[in-house]
Amino acid sequence: MSAIDDLFMRTREENRAALVGYLPAGFPDLKTSIAAIEAMVEGGVDLVEVGLPYSDPVMDGPVIQAAADRALAGGTRTTDVLDVVRAAAATGAPTVVMTYWNPVERYGVDRFGADLAGAGGAGLITPDLTPDEAGDWMTASDAHGLDRIFLVAPSSTDERLAMTAEASSGFVYATSVMGVTGQREQMSSAAPTLVERLRSVTDKPIGVGLGVSNRAQAHEVASFADAVIVGSALVRCLLDAPSGSSGVDAARDLAGELRDGMER
Repeated sequence: MSAIDDLFMRTREENRAALVGYLPAGFPDLKTSIAAIEAMVEGGVDLVEVGLPYSDPVMDGPVIQAAADRALAGGTRTTDVLDVVRAAAATGAPTVVMTYWNPVERYGVDRFGADLAGAGGAGLITPDLTPDEAGDWMTASDAHGLDRIFLVAPSSTDERLAMTAEASSGFVYATSVMGVTGQREQMSSAAPTLVERLRSVTDKPIGVGLGVSNRAQAHEVASFADAVIVGSALVRCLLDAPSGSSGVDAARDLAGELRDGMER
């Protein structure tokens, strides 16, 4: 069993959903991104997503794009991302990398898998890589004991849901909307239906992301999913902060608010 399997076994025993928190490595700088992740875990994040900053995102909204641009302008590279993974994993929270596929391919698929595992990483979320095109990653992830977290959307056919769930390990990432990441005033009505459809084809944990930003939304998603995934709202804590330290504090506070909402 992987570290992610252990986490979901524990949260199921505790009758609660896991809180997954995302931050790009190197934003607003390398040192502060590590401090913010440590603060998120202190606040209640169970599983950390470390974003690999990328210049041409297809899934990310303006908040995460702005953060990634700043990280890239600061010189963040793939090796820096692995350093952030190492620090995040040292908190005891299972840590995965969220990345588009091109940087992994350029780095070398097996090399990336080996280095991610060596840094204490638990797996990889690949928003633009589908299972039927992931042969090299299937091989590398098996070789290095890493979980494969693929995405499904409300538009996914039943056949595609079954195939993606079968190929996934750790958990299945269900996107709640047909669109990019970002905070939303209301959660998508499509999310519960998508989770219900997934439950008919798999018993693997299901995480729901895209749009969760406050206590009430976290509570809503936790009522039907195994994990609540939060990205843009945490990134905004740092993006809007007057200083790095105040942004770290804001990320800790938001993580605590979200976790508190999920448990009530």
